[in-house]
Amino acid sequence: MAATAASALLNLDSLAGVELPDYMTDPDAVLKDIEAQWRYNRPPDYTKTRKWFAETKHYNHPAGSLPELVENLIKNWEIEASFKTRLSDWRTIDTTNYTFAINGLEPSNAEHMLRVGTYNAIITPCKYYDPKNLDFAASHKTFKRMMPTFAFEVVEVYSGPPVVSLKWRHWGEMKNDYVGYNTAGEKVTIKAHGGTIDIQGITMAHLNDRMQVTKLKTWFNSNELFKQMDPNGIAVMEKPGASKAKDAGMNEDLPQACPMMQGRSSDRAMDTIPELNTALSGVSIEDKKNGK
Repeated sequence: MAATAASALLNLDSLAGVELPDYMTDPDAVLKDIEAQWRYNRPPDYTKTRKWFAETKHYNHPAGSLPELVENLIKNWEIEASFKTRLSDWRTIDTTNYTFAINGLEPSNAEHMLRVGTYNAIITPCKYYDPKNLDFAASHKTFKRMMPTFAFEVVEVYSGPPVVSLKWRHWGEMKNDYVGYNTAGEKVTIKAHGGTIDIQGITMAHLNDRMQVTKLKTWFNSNELFKQMDPNGIAVMEKPGASKAKDAGMNEDLPQACPMMQGRSSDRAMDTIPELNTALSGVSIEDKKNGK
């Protein structure tokens, strides 16, 4: 599918004279940071995810366009958030000022995400999953096993730096069973259906003059992820046993992960948060340029 007019023809005046960092021109830039402290002692392997992305993406953003630059930035941010364990090694964010918030909830800082894990920092407890019952490694293992590749792409960019507003999609295939623990402490098993899981959302990224993220806000319906995993409502719930996270197997490498899931319905968030309504008035940059 060709990119939308807004995605293809965005005005890049806001980037005039700016020396773009490599993490905006190369989706795998931070993987080359060999001196960084990596969670599994080496950079993760994103080869399969990048292949899946190339084969199944919906949009072809022109090289050097704002959608492509933003897409690269977010991909590198995801890598760092999931796999760099020393905050000083994160290049995509302003570590002093950075905050992350989901669906209008209270923002958290990078230290919080490093402490509890990316998934646990942003998934709200529900009948399918509870962060209290899985540690960082177990939570990543749970979703990585279920969906080995989880690609990301920008659908459309609505505004350029210093505040970038965009719509995105995240998708993969449910190749293996989901096994997690819910708020009742029950072991939850969802049989793999082999189909595509495709979630979409909105993000606002505040950038400094070095194109580092200072504030990241995301809105989306997190329940949609679990609805697509269990479309027929046939998940098996087992009463708590003697072991939870310890049974999950934490010693394998985890090549790909995604830190973009969370609680409150994005539909309700979009209706009630003035900031989001202002940023996403339904008019793209290109429409505004044309007086629509």
